[in-house]
Amino acid sequence: MVAIGLIGGYGVARATGNRPLGGAVLAAAGIYAGRTWLARRGPVVAAGLGATYVLGFGLSHPLAKKIGAWPSVLAVTAVSAAAAHYLSDTQLSLR
Repeated sequence: MVAIGLIGGYGVARATGNRPLGGAVLAAAGIYAGRTWLARRGPVVAAGLGATYVLGFGLSHPLAKKIGAWPSVLAVTAVSAAAAHYLSDTQLSLR
């Protein structure tokens, strides 16, 4: 879901020229992911992963000025998705 939200949100915004539509994709995927994280790992991990997701979105903007838009989106997505995988999708117990 992280990749769908970050990459999909940017892709939709860029393809349509409609930033709010891209934001809706970002938000919908984030909400779905957050509900999944909460159910799997509880509120602490869900909050941490949610913060990582939102921070990735925020950091992609200044990073894009240095390395370009798509490389920036892909970089923050890789970090956010890796965190979600290791903290939520694996059987690693953090409770």
